[in-house]
Amino acid sequence: MNNVKKSFSIRDMENLSGIKAHTIRIWEKRYNLFSPERTDTNIRTYNLASLQKLLNITLLYNNGYKISKIAKLGEEKIPVLVRDIVAEKSEKSHALNSMKLAMLNFDQSLFLQTYNGLMKEKSFTQIFNEVFIPLLNELGLLWQTHTISPAHEHFIANLIKQKIYIHTEQLQLKEPTQKDKVFVLFLPENEIHELGLLYLNYQLALRGYKTVYLGQTMPVENLVDLLKYYSNIRFVSYFTVAPTKDDLEDYFKSFAEVLEMAPDSKLFVLGYQIQTVSEKTLPKAVSVFKSIEQFIQIL
Repeated sequence: MNNVKKSFSIRDMENLSGIKAHTIRIWEKRYNLFSPERTDTNIRTYNLASLQKLLNITLLYNNGYKISKIAKLGEEKIPVLVRDIVAEKSEKSHALNSMKLAMLNFDQSLFLQTYNGLMKEKSFTQIFNEVFIPLLNELGLLWQTHTISPAHEHFIANLIKQKIYIHTEQLQLKEPTQKDKVFVLFLPENEIHELGLLYLNYQLALRGYKTVYLGQTMPVENLVDLLKYYSNIRFVSYFTVAPTKDDLEDYFKSFAEVLEMAPDSKLFVLGYQIQTVSEKTLPKAVSVFKSIEQFIQIL
């Protein structure tokens, strides 16, 4: 049975659209834009059609249409205007809304249709920066407010990973053009959040570098073997949940001891756990980056 999410609370509507619940209630009462059902305890619930309508109204509202004018439009006119705005300006807002709906309903077809439409006009890097990153940034809030479950997050993240794999493989069919250094990408022990690292791998391949992608939960001692095969290595990692902030100093110290065997090699680290790290406290061979954009600038 296909149990998609078909009922949304007003808080779900707020979280997914960015429109305050109070404003939604006003639009509903004053302009009769929505007709929610009521539970036995008189709590509003909205169906999927209402959510789609709100997302479309949000796009029009954010593009200068007054809500009083939107309210006078026929049900069939709103999607037409949305398509016109998307065609004239950008698919960014529309794509974000479509991706959210795809995630909520575990709808792979909608994700692919939206993505393929974007690919006709944009590069993969543009899509990732303009659509995927804003979407991923919203996931934390949506999960914390119980609008989505971990299953939703895993579903959309794995679809994005598939696209990164495809584009990276296409680049890796070519001989690397930058041969002065090798990038070894890995996640530390107990770290499994690899989407950011996968995207870094793509960006490095895009710039012609040779990469060795090792993936999740790699102990430091297992990385020593790479020093036998390559010199001038740039180890790259992404700390989302591990090591914890209390363990960072010991981790960097142990990694610096490994790098003493290879003076030309370095460790580059990104991710949530290093946001408060001061570079003054780091070993000489270790550098931290606050964002993917900052890391890309040094390439």
